[in-house]
Amino acid sequence: MGAIVFWGLVRVALLMPALWILYSVIDPKYWWTLLILSVYGIIIHPAVIQYNLFMEKNKEIITGTLCSSCRYFDKSAVLCLKHDEHPTTNYLPCDGIDWEMKQNDWEETESYL
Repeated sequence: MGAIVFWGLVRVALLMPALWILYSVIDPKYWWTLLILSVYGIIIHPAVIQYNLFMEKNKEIITGTLCSSCRYFDKSAVLCLKHDEHPTTNYLPCDGIDWEMKQNDWEETESYL
């Protein structure tokens, strides 16, 4: 997930100077259209594609491993927060020893009452 953010920032850093230079060359009414299309085509669309590939690649880990039901598992980064390691289908960072069940949403709201 961090690679998606990193490359998105790299694209922004490269696109901003290019659009700044084009601002003096292109008519302003066309520049705004170019700005919108280039931000979508160079920054947003590739990030969405990379995110979908990330989710597809890690779908089995997110849904079908012991880690996915642990309270220390962060599914947005596919990361064990307690051991700061990425689990795989064949590797559990804690070998199941530090596994703790996630609380359900209704149990969390009940504890606030």
